[in-house]
Amino acid sequence: MRPGPALVTAALVWFLLGAVGFFSDIVSLIWLYSGITLFPVIIIDSLVLYFLGDRFELKREIPVSLAQDESVRVKIEVQNSGKGFLPFRIMLWDLHPPSMEPENHPAAFPAALDRKLFTSGQSIFFEYTLLPRERGQWFFRGIELLLSSPLRFWRLKAFHPCTDSVRIYPNFNKIKASAGTDLRGLLELSGVKNVRRRGLGLEFNSLRDYQEGDSIRAVDWRATSRRRKVIIREYQEEQDQQILFLLDSGYRLNRQEMGRLQFDSALEAVLLLSWLCLKHGDSVAVGSFGGGSGKRWIGPRKGISSFPVLMNRLYDLSSSPFPSSPFSALEDALARLKRRTFIILISNFREEDGLSLSWILKHVEKRHLLLLVSLRERESETLAARQPKGIEEALETAAAFSYLTSRRDLYKTWEHSGLLTLESSSEGLSAALINRYLSVKRSGRL
Repeated sequence: MRPGPALVTAALVWFLLGAVGFFSDIVSLIWLYSGITLFPVIIIDSLVLYFLGDRFELKREIPVSLAQDESVRVKIEVQNSGKGFLPFRIMLWDLHPPSMEPENHPAAFPAALDRKLFTSGQSIFFEYTLLPRERGQWFFRGIELLLSSPLRFWRLKAFHPCTDSVRIYPNFNKIKASAGTDLRGLLELSGVKNVRRRGLGLEFNSLRDYQEGDSIRAVDWRATSRRRKVIIREYQEEQDQQILFLLDSGYRLNRQEMGRLQFDSALEAVLLLSWLCLKHGDSVAVGSFGGGSGKRWIGPRKGISSFPVLMNRLYDLSSSPFPSSPFSALEDALARLKRRTFIILISNFREEDGLSLSWILKHVEKRHLLLLVSLRERESETLAARQPKGIEEALETAAAFSYLTSRRDLYKTWEHSGLLTLESSSEGLSAALINRYLSVKRSGRL
């Protein structure tokens, strides 16, 4: 309990009367009797607030699962469990997580509740909108009430432990909206290239009549001779293959680009392509490597029903500015994998990785198919492309150009040795990964 504005004002006036009372007997008597009268009133006002003030029951209603950057309505129920007296004024604060901000901030809190709306045993409801900004599991610590005494001499802060736990997932409205469509519809919504599904693959699909443009190599001569017309063997991309995503959660992707971390864009791309792989009948495994709690492993899972499992295991994964080792990640994957796998390693590769990964890459290529994905550094590209003004800017531009050139030379060296590489921006990573995955499926390299 702390003094209210009325008590501060009354105390200042009383002390001023006391100062004037040195020069006037009448004012001195007024000062004395007003103090004698005011003191018990202040005491009674504080006792009333202390014993009868906080008689509220509070409850918060909010969904357990939320989507990142998608607004959510929060409803707070305030019920008066007592009868008769209510504090003169009621101010409410909801202690929401720092990762969620009110959309009408800063006008949302403190919220003033009208005591006239309360009747015995009835409730009032206060609603506001939150905007989740960061993925992960977050907690509402409780609700605070600031109660004023009847004469506003005192204020009482009451804490109600209305704790709630919410999970903020990546915003996948695109995936949910496309869940009932075919692959072509998903590709169109994702902004990727149209892919011709018909063609040579590794698994036989069906027989059909010849159509103009079909390859002579697809003719089934036995069926043709039997039916006395040209019959084509139609193939489809091989299913029941295994895909492993290795995501760097260390310092390499812990950099801001276009207002968000590169790691967040990479994680969304991994989940989007995982959904597509599961829908194609392939099994998906995901691993992350980095300092702190950034190391995780989710074994191979098959079927679209496995996608919620991946979401629940990866929704709170975050990057940290700690060292990460692609070498150790590949070494760990080699020890875990029992069958040929398409490994997609997402990081930010630089010139020094050519030597550090030379040994492990040869061993990986003997048993698996590896795609090395590197995210572009927009800051370095901007420096390398600008027109320098002065010696310092010229040196910075030259250093950035040399750095980017060494990166591209490394990727060309890997490609010449038979490795698959992909360099993409953060915003274009999802489409680039989907196109490369479909290209590998159709090529039959798995």
